[in-house]
Amino acid sequence: MSLPRLLRGVEPGRMSYDDHRRVHGELTLAAHGRGHGAASALVAELKRSGLRGRGGGAFPLAAKLEAVRRSRRAPVVVVNATEGEPMSFKDRTLVQALPHLVIDGAICCAAALATDTIVFALDESSGETAAALATALHERPEFAGRLTAPEIVRVPGGYVTGHETSVVNFLNTGTALPTRARPRISERGYNRRPTLMSNAETLAHAALIVRHGSDWFRELGSDDEPGSVLVTLSGAVRCPGVYEVEHGAQLATLIDAAEGQSAPLRAFLFGGYAGGWVDAADATRARLSEAGLRPLSASFGAGVVVALPSSACPVAEVSRVADWMAGESAGQCGPCVNGLAAIADTLAWICDGRPGRDAESELRRFCALVTGRGACAHPDGAARFVSSALAVFAAEIEDHARHGPCDACDRRAVLSTPEHRSPVP
Repeated sequence: MSLPRLLRGVEPGRMSYDDHRRVHGELTLAAHGRGHGAASALVAELKRSGLRGRGGGAFPLAAKLEAVRRSRRAPVVVVNATEGEPMSFKDRTLVQALPHLVIDGAICCAAALATDTIVFALDESSGETAAALATALHERPEFAGRLTAPEIVRVPGGYVTGHETSVVNFLNTGTALPTRARPRISERGYNRRPTLMSNAETLAHAALIVRHGSDWFRELGSDDEPGSVLVTLSGAVRCPGVYEVEHGAQLATLIDAAEGQSAPLRAFLFGGYAGGWVDAADATRARLSEAGLRPLSASFGAGVVVALPSSACPVAEVSRVADWMAGESAGQCGPCVNGLAAIADTLAWICDGRPGRDAESELRRFCALVTGRGACAHPDGAARFVSSALAVFAAEIEDHARHGPCDACDRRAVLSTPEHRSPVP
């Protein structure tokens, strides 16, 4: 099957259950049954597919399933569609426009784990998405009898509240703060039960793999990173939006799908606010996968690509995001609270032309100090974002340090920095 796969048949509005079955066919789990052998067959098929998580961590879905299955307690499936990355819209697009594909994936994983308990976690601001999902769930005949109806939970908005331990913590205690992942949620998560948590796109892929098989899934992509991926493309392109491309496709393919760039480009941001910057000239050889972006010191992450126009001020953009990231700290760990604030303050001083001595060296030192520390990966992502900016925008940073703000500093921001939604009361 050619592209699109996940986005096949998508139109404005929510796809109904009847249209979903017309486009994708029936989900025939009955052929697998409900016993241990059937569950093993489902896990084996997903393992052969090589499907990796599409939420940013790229962890194999089958490995997660196997970890949960090792526990003797009744498991839970949690669909994480909180999507706290401000530049990502793919998961809410799926849940809002194609909810039945995500529901199918959750059902497949529940069958593989022989459980009836499914929870959908959405951002608290996603009222329209929650309504679309609730309507879709009411259309499903599975939940009228054999399976318990899934629960929809609205999680407080924030960059770290979508972390898997934050979601579990919120489900258990009402507090959306990350915790140290011991024991792992695969051993003890929601209601102290082993928990499989996966994002919406990953589960949508699983639904199609169960329908069409692992060989079909592997017709696209590479051996290590097979299949297709959803990309949220924004910035200086003619048609920003969510696109489906082959895993490992050239960046040019994505830009062409968006009808080309709308202005001269200075750089690309890959992977969102935990990702990295690449000079526009170097990005011409970029491929949209972890392996393809690694030589450029960037990562694919959750599939975010931002085209930064030459008319924007990269120093102001990076400083604004660094300040936002510091404000999104959960406030639990010193390296995050103090380190990210120090990074943001130093960038602000550089942007204003009052950096003091060796400000750039201090930034590098702060980024090194916060990396690998804290209860979650928030400091690591922020440090990676800033460190890559120091390399790509070295000339602009030096100019601001010497001469202060430029004419572009006050132009409309390209990178979104929503109102601070830190979970700290």
